[in-house]
Amino acid sequence: MPHPGDVAEPALRHGVAMTDVRFLDVGKRFGAVQAVRDLTFDVPAGKVTAFLGPNGAGKTTTLRMLLGLIRPTSGSALIDGQHYGRLDQPRRVVGAVLEATGFHPGRRGRDHLRLAGFGDGRVDEVLDLVGLTDAGSRRVGGYSLGMRQRLGLASALLGDPRVLVLDEPGNGLDPAGMAWLRATLRDLAAQGRTVLVSSHVLSEVAQTVDHVVIVSGGELRFDGSLDDLPDSLESAFLRLTAANT
Repeated sequence: MPHPGDVAEPALRHGVAMTDVRFLDVGKRFGAVQAVRDLTFDVPAGKVTAFLGPNGAGKTTTLRMLLGLIRPTSGSALIDGQHYGRLDQPRRVVGAVLEATGFHPGRRGRDHLRLAGFGDGRVDEVLDLVGLTDAGSRRVGGYSLGMRQRLGLASALLGDPRVLVLDEPGNGLDPAGMAWLRATLRDLAAQGRTVLVSSHVLSEVAQTVDHVVIVSGGELRFDGSLDDLPDSLESAFLRLTAANT
């Protein structure tokens, strides 16, 4: 029987520790520009959450604050109650893809993944998961954009993280690739992972996600279940962001 003051063990689903992501009054100012203003919302574990907004809405800035790449001017972005920089073995907690262009073109896909130090067995597993088993022996310079997106996801998954943060993961994917991505993200969430996806492809988002967060002008416009929207995702998005587009 637990005693007062005991630290609770994280909830598990399919053997994966469930980890929440929280934004608490997060703001970011660049000089005279207030890029993000007092954002407060949770990203629940076990669901795919869409992080939506028009260009310039502050989405990438917000994700970069979560990952410790830039410091908030105010508030806190927390993963399992901690700032990213204080996580023990952060790559085993969080996997992220903010762009699919940071690969040396002369390096083979498999060798890029080996640099993270997780061992050849894990490299083989993630290459198989993203459909790059054969292409892993090819140089990244010959990859299509869709293949680089898959390699980025493979890199994010190397540490078997409890949280995934993906910025436009469907860029460059053909219809079959989009269907594969949709199924993969939903399967990862069903395992208990926290999956946060930024995307402009609203039709695909509507088929993939459980939870929706919409921002515009650096401010929160909607935070809730996809089913809570009074109309279609596209109609709601256009209505909620109209004043800042």
